[in-house]
Amino acid sequence: MDILFQDASLLVCIKPAGVLSTDEPGGLPALVRQALGDPAADVRTVHRLDRAVSGLIVLARGSAAASELSRQIREGAFEKEYLAVVHGETLERGELRDLLRRDKARKMTFVADAPGKGVQEAVLDYETIARGQGMSLVRIRLHTGRTHQIRVQFASRGFPLLGERKYCGEPDDCLLALWSHTVGFTHPATGERLRFVKEPPAVFPWNACEETDRQKMHDDLKKRQ
Repeated sequence: MDILFQDASLLVCIKPAGVLSTDEPGGLPALVRQALGDPAADVRTVHRLDRAVSGLIVLARGSAAASELSRQIREGAFEKEYLAVVHGETLERGELRDLLRRDKARKMTFVADAPGKGVQEAVLDYETIARGQGMSLVRIRLHTGRTHQIRVQFASRGFPLLGERKYCGEPDDCLLALWSHTVGFTHPATGERLRFVKEPPAVFPWNACEETDRQKMHDDLKKRQ
């Protein structure tokens, strides 16, 4: 378990792909307790990453911290940015805005044609950092946090993520190319503004674009830390 920061109120770590964010056997809180050597540690999920997604995640250590971090998420004060590698060449930058409907029975999310029961607005901004070999590396800033939002919004426009299995007819033989690379929030106890940035590993699919472009991504992320 790669823990980047911890104190009495919270913990920031890297969630591995394939691990659930929720508190259940084998879920991330259980793995964190194991890493801490304390099976009774109060570790709480305050925001989720899809099971297939990896990267930065924040966990609360106690009810007071969980309540405050959850408030920041609800009010849009919790910063979340992602990196993704998608098929095709995206525009340099843009906004994606859709109405999404969650099908709980199929465990999938779909773009809806009109407002209705269970339909929610989904908004994100993206910027293309690199292109190469018919793919684009994009940085994404979420304004809403709908289930599978990034995956569905890009796939619905013909830009499925590499490694996508739910929303792409021909999946790639790799992990889902979606990485939580930035989280920013106000410390629930001290009031200090904290921001963490973590670059994905230099392996496929993150090295799918040209190497010069990957160096550009690395330099860009370093400037933002």
